[in-house]
Amino acid sequence: MGIDKQSDIAANIQIGPTDHGMVRIYIEADGGVELPLDFDPEEADEIAEELRVAAEAARAMATKPAPKKKR
Repeated sequence: MGIDKQSDIAANIQIGPTDHGMVRIYIEADGGVELPLDFDPEEADEIAEELRVAAEAARAMATKPAPKKKR
């Protein structure tokens, strides 16, 4: 599955600081999958920026009119 393909997998995500000064992204998915991902604050800032840029791109795609079909 590519990053741009839709998925039917449901998951919960939590984000917060750890007691060791890291930022944790905790993902819990169907089937008992638990994935704690720890990042230093600088990495977390980079991830936040990537999310912001991706959100802008997705917003632009959602408002772009569909191409006209040629006859």
